[in-house]
Amino acid sequence: MKKLVPDPPQQRRRNPELDRANAHLLHALKDTRPRPFGLRDAKGHALFAVQPGVNAEDALMHVALLLKCAEEVSDEITERASGIERGLIWAMVHSVEMARAVVEALLDGAHLRD
Repeated sequence: MKKLVPDPPQQRRRNPELDRANAHLLHALKDTRPRPFGLRDAKGHALFAVQPGVNAEDALMHVALLLKCAEEVSDEITERASGIERGLIWAMVHSVEMARAVVEALLDGAHLRD
């Protein structure tokens, strides 16, 4: 007899050692310091800056969101590209995906300590 209901997805076991390392890392990270970025005017002033005093977990959440945006934009561009450009864009997409996965893994580990 054919099974009508599929098996539920398997739960991945978490590595407690990795979770402890993630929690330790987030505890060890200090709050942000001011960090100007982008183009500067003739006097050397930047329009944009990372604000001081943002805790590491909040900063990582914003990084994850920015990486997700970059991933989505890259996906759209890839559909319209051809040849070598398409390969380069895909390489960028995969790099962004991996970076976001690392950030989200750190955040997942942080939520376990709460």
